[in-house]
Amino acid sequence: MQVYFIGAGPGDPDLITVKAVKALRQAEVIIYAGSLVNRQVLDHGRDDAEIYNSAEMTLEEVLNVMETAVGDGKIVARVHTGDPCLYGAVQEQMDALAERDISYSVIPGVSSFLAAAAALKREYTLPGVSQTVILTRIEGRTPVPQKEKLSSLAQHKATLCLFLSVQLIDNVVSELKEGYPEDTPVAVVQRASWPEEKVVTGTLQNIAAKIKDSDITKTALILVGDFLGSEYGRSQLYHPEFSHGYRQGKESGNK
Repeated sequence: MQVYFIGAGPGDPDLITVKAVKALRQAEVIIYAGSLVNRQVLDHGRDDAEIYNSAEMTLEEVLNVMETAVGDGKIVARVHTGDPCLYGAVQEQMDALAERDISYSVIPGVSSFLAAAAALKREYTLPGVSQTVILTRIEGRTPVPQKEKLSSLAQHKATLCLFLSVQLIDNVVSELKEGYPEDTPVAVVQRASWPEEKVVTGTLQNIAAKIKDSDITKTALILVGDFLGSEYGRSQLYHPEFSHGYRQGKESGNK
């Protein structure tokens, strides 16, 4: 038997992969991150599954449940929010299972930063604007390496997606202003894809005040960059003069 690490998606229970649903249907034991995962996601699982909320557990307790279940010949689904590879504290679990010689696999999920782009109806990588997306967070209880300080990353003026940082919006803005102009557009998306999804837009100059007025203090992404604007170049991929492996473009002299 084995453990499946599952990305449950950003919140909407329909934004879970078919492969993840198949794994949930097999699992006799489900351990889910109850502080973030929509409880409705578990409706895809078996009615008789044992369910544990890892928000109330330590790493050691989670591992003990996994080890006991696998020892009893049961399949375990370890359900994380979004995709487990982003701020999921999943590596320490996988390494511990490997030390115990317990088989496991990972099923990726839809991250909240993708659901946020969908909520905003925006593309992160616009031609002539940005071809780089930085996923990061401001330093809190979890330290951030000096080379990854927001003030340093801001120098790139790339598309920036900040997790776990909205509660420190004043600090975020202060550091970002060291690289981005004050009129850089900003969007904050709380609970992307949930029924209670909330979007607040502004610029680096006014976003902190708007967030305080909105009472958003957690479960939100801060998205920064000119991808939120209206100026960008046309994609070469669909340009009539651009050739690629599937289509021959027009010669520039035959416009």
